[in-house]
Amino acid sequence: MSLKFGTSGLRGLSEDLKGKACAIYATAFARYLLQTGMAKQGDDILIGQDFRDSSAEVAAVVAGALSRSGLVPIHCGTVPTPALALYGLQLKVAALMITGSHIPADRNGIKFYRPDGEIDKADEVAIAALAQELMADQDAVSVQEGQAEDRQSTVEALFIERNSGLLPENALAGLTIGVYQHSTVARDLFVTVLQSYGATVVPLGRSEHFIPVDTEAVSPETIALLKQWAKEQPLDSIVSADGDGDRPLVTDETGEPLRGDLLGLITARFLKAKVAVTPITSNSGLERSPELTVVRTRVGSPYVISGMMDAKTDGVMGFEANGGLLTASVFEVNGRRVAALPTRDSFLPVLATLYTAVQQGAPLSEVAASVALPIALSDRLENFPLETSGALMTHLRASPANLSAFLSGIGAVKSVSDLDGLRVTLADDRIIHLRPSGNAPEMRCYVEAETEDAAKALISQGLKTIAAWEKPQA
Repeated sequence: MSLKFGTSGLRGLSEDLKGKACAIYATAFARYLLQTGMAKQGDDILIGQDFRDSSAEVAAVVAGALSRSGLVPIHCGTVPTPALALYGLQLKVAALMITGSHIPADRNGIKFYRPDGEIDKADEVAIAALAQELMADQDAVSVQEGQAEDRQSTVEALFIERNSGLLPENALAGLTIGVYQHSTVARDLFVTVLQSYGATVVPLGRSEHFIPVDTEAVSPETIALLKQWAKEQPLDSIVSADGDGDRPLVTDETGEPLRGDLLGLITARFLKAKVAVTPITSNSGLERSPELTVVRTRVGSPYVISGMMDAKTDGVMGFEANGGLLTASVFEVNGRRVAALPTRDSFLPVLATLYTAVQQGAPLSEVAASVALPIALSDRLENFPLETSGALMTHLRASPANLSAFLSGIGAVKSVSDLDGLRVTLADDRIIHLRPSGNAPEMRCYVEAETEDAAKALISQGLKTIAAWEKPQA
């Protein structure tokens, strides 16, 4: 079975998740909540889902499993994950989001939320152990769909209220913003929120079939589409999100996507944050910001959340290289107190970035250039088997000679960080970072260089070198 916990919940092939498997994991989660006292019999539990074909079926089976476990499932519909999490935090109840996020449509997953927010790695281990026990007893779980009260409109209204007060009235008036709707659950809420600030909104590319959009490694096909739209009509920006709406995509006026860690830094300045917690894969230039203490973690929101919780101060937020923005503190924004939302959110970085452009009176391309971060790019090799990526990383870690030989056509090794994957600083201070995806058969490559041409050349070399690697014969 392909199902496993990765950097963001349970993931695997849709065919492996549907039916008994999702019932088992939902039952395991319910038992964990009841055993730990995080829930009691008769408590509500929320269920949200994305638009991929398998999600509705999985959500219905999950509802049945939760109901038979003694909890009361509440159907929250196709809403962004941060909206579901916000509603769960308000009610102090647990939640499940049926989503595969940005991965292909033939895959799916489940994100789990305790009443106080995302589960952590210890929770994952406990839930997985309970699931294994249930798998060993085939009669312990039945596959029957369940009914649930529908509260989608309530969840959406709460999320709109949070986001409609972050900026001054008519703060985005005069901007024309494209919303790439594809199949993200954030597509209609983006239109509503942006229009509430006076922006002219142009919906683009709405799709009735699921389109995976990875905001950390935007595909060449997606970039070409964005640039085409930007040429066809005057747009100040195009915004979007991944499938479950927790990772933002923001382009400049030419349709060029802005990196997620750039959005994070802009948002940190918008919030006047004191501490930013971010994975090792985010741009190394973040530490140049004197007003911000930067804390580095492994990749994955559980690690970012743990780092935020360890920061014993106020003004704490976090972000990932994919742009997902998390807050651990209450921030004073536009004269109001905005409650912490310690899960990835795409709306706050979108609004903060657009408003920054308005305040500076400059197009987003100039705003991005003024931040002056090193040029950083990321990409991935899809359909790269987990066994192959695991063997490659084991080989590279086995000795400095192996790593040097692997990178011999790229550059000499100066230093190495093994916090998450292998992040190699080369002798000329370029950076190449090799890391298997935590939840999909993909090999990711991150690079930094002084110029865009150098960064593009480095990432091309890196991906070609990875693809050409062959496991040494024993």
